[in-house]
Amino acid sequence: MIGLGTAINIGLIIAGSLCGLAFGRFMKENLKQTLMMVSGIIVLLLGMSGAMQYMLVIVNGTIQTTGPMLMIISMVAGAVIGELIDLNRWITVFGDWVKAKTGNTGDPQFTHAFITASLTFTVGAMGVLGSIQDGLTGNYQTLLLKGILDGIIVMVMVSSMGKGALFSFIPVGITQWIITAMAHIAAPLMTPSAIDNLSYVGSILIFCVGIDLIWPGKIRIANLLPAIFVAMGLTFLLLVIWIIF
Repeated sequence: MIGLGTAINIGLIIAGSLCGLAFGRFMKENLKQTLMMVSGIIVLLLGMSGAMQYMLVIVNGTIQTTGPMLMIISMVAGAVIGELIDLNRWITVFGDWVKAKTGNTGDPQFTHAFITASLTFTVGAMGVLGSIQDGLTGNYQTLLLKGILDGIIVMVMVSSMGKGALFSFIPVGITQWIITAMAHIAAPLMTPSAIDNLSYVGSILIFCVGIDLIWPGKIRIANLLPAIFVAMGLTFLLLVIWIIF
């Protein structure tokens, strides 16, 4: 059943969040701060390992880098587009709207927790690849594994940052169902190169989320999101040029 993987992912995020809420009330503030740092370290390592997976290749027994120019162009162009649109402000507005609608206006951490968790769970390689696999073949195994990891991470986030992280299931569901639907419709266009480049840049953004968890406010992560679409667009452009010439 196409789309089942995202439904499972959402269920595991909610389950992990409820566990975090149940145990978080018994934790002291210093433990919550430590768990916040742990969350940042976990996300940093996930982003780093994902980026290295697509950046480093072995050629004739030596390790070489691949795709650095495309990554640089994607990140720079994506940052410019993101700052012009100011996606960070719009996502903050949406987070504040969710906070008001869910009766959490008295929680000063809600919007920050919502944005941080949402970005952590939506821009990673596993979410992109898993949604594409789900859309192409109905295989939800990658999203099942992602859901288990998300459930563990969100449990820590909710314990340390509050219930705002719970509602990250909303953008996760919307984003992954859209990718699944697009992959199902545009299967011939989803080349391995396009998927790899999209996952590569997504992993770098996950790394940035980890930095923001440890050192809050240093990076406007949402304003870097267009880099994912720039990477995919450049891949298709290079493919068209290669076909023509």
